[in-house]
Parts: sequence; structure tokens; C-alpha cells
Amino acid sequence: MNFRRTGRALVCLAALMSPAVMAAGKCERLVATGSPDAPPYSWQDPQDPRHLIGANVDLLRQVATELGLKLEVLHAGRRDQALEEVRSGRMDLLLDTPMQVTQLDALDYIHPALQLNEYLVWTRHDGAVVFDGPADLARYQGTLSERARLTPAFEAFAKAQLKLVPAQNLTQAFQKLVLGQVDYVLAGRYSGMAMVQGLGMANDLIARGLPVDRPGLYLAVSHNSACNDAWLRGQLAKKLTELPISGASETVLQRNVERWKAQMLVPQDAPKQ
Repeated sequence: MNFRRTGRALVCLAALMSPAVMAAGKCERLVATGSPDAPPYSWQDPQDPRHLIGANVDLLRQVATELGLKLEVLHAGRRDQALEEVRSGRMDLLLDTPMQVTQLDALDYIHPALQLNEYLVWTRHDGAVVFDGPADLARYQGTLSERARLTPAFEAFAKAQLKLVPAQNLTQAFQKLVLGQVDYVLAGRYSGMAMVQGLGMANDLIARGLPVDRPGLYLAVSHNSACNDAWLRGQLAKKLTELPISGASETVLQRNVERWKAQMLVPQDAPKQ
């Protein structure tokens, strides 16, 4: 037996089995999209409006790089337009979608969620809101952004038990709170933090207690994408499991909170959740 020739063959076989080469066999490039108005997770880049930026974009880019895939994250319009682009297969991935049973015929949701968006109760420092759990909110007047995405269970609870008036966006919601028009705001931990600090309200407002809702923001692959195969889904799931353990998720989130805060200080029409 020629051991030298056999050794070379094994080395070549190992190279062919590497993630980058396996991926390149079918799909070398992924095109993703997502919400253009959900900072710090994803929003339209004011410097390059064709593309999205944000924590989910950065995390997906890190995953794609580790898998040897090229990635482009494009702005496809409103959330419903982004969903349709992925459903049709014109784009491969949706990077920040809540789990929707009605979309299971068109999308493969990758577990675990890319992020968990913790919704907190924000009140004025001098407010009289007594809050130990969601049921306590029933006696008060609250608000949340029309763009908020809650779990179906909490959304049903809120409709049945809470007095919530919609706000056009998170900026308007917090302005209502500061002006005393409502007693509390339901807002994501990180989007609320960036908004409160960016608008100079940190001395006036505070987040109270534990999260009342924790909807997942999932990565979803279109059934009509040429890149959708068992290898890709498995590798994405593996990488998403590793992200929180490595601390990458938290680091990227904090960086994009600061990024969005900095943009809010610039006089421009930046999208707001």
C-alpha cells in the first residue's frame, strides 16, 4: 500500500468535508432582509439606505463568515414587504421574525431564536404605579408602539385585561409618558434603554421589575430559497446555539444600542421602533 498517496487522499477528503467547501457546493451567497424599523436589532442604514444594519445583522454576518458564506442584508421595504420577498424566494433569509404558525408553509424557523426581545414596564421615577406582575397593570393607563411585536399569549392578555393606547412609534410612546398622558410604556429592554438615554430622559424614567413578555426574534429560511438544505439549517442552528454561550449576542447588542443612540443625536429622520 502506498501510504504517502493514501495520506494525500485523506487530506483532500478532509478539505472537501470542511464547512466552507460543503457550503460552496450548493450555495455560496445568502441574501437576507428584515425589519427596517426595529433598532437595535435591525434598521435601515441612514448612510446606505439599500442595506440594513443592527445587532441581528451583525450576528448573522458573523455566522455567515464562520460558515464560509457571503452575505448581503438588503432593505426590502416595510416588514410585510420583507416577509413577502423571503416567502417568494427572491431573498433567502428573514433575520428578525417572530414565530408565526401561519408562515410554517413558507418558512423554516431556525432554533434557538436569534434574540429574545424582553419587554419591560417603563414608568416615571415619581410615578405611583405599583407593579409586581402583569395583572397589576390593569388599573393603569399604558401605551406601546404600534410596531411592537408581542407573543400571541401576551397580546391576547393585553387586549383582554390592559388599557393600552397605541403610539405611532417608541418616541411618541415615551413622550406620552413624560407628559403624564399615560402611566407606563411597554417597550423592549434595549430599544427602551437607547430611546430613554438618547432623548435625555434617563433621570425621569425607569424600567420596573421583570420582563412581562419575551418574544423571540427568529432567523427564518424560505422554502423557495435555493440555499435551503439540511446542511445550512443544521449549521445555522449550531451557530445560534453557540452565540449566547460565547457572549457575542450581548456584546453585539450593546454595541448597536450605542450605535443607534449616536444616530438619534444626528438631525436626520432615522427610523424608530
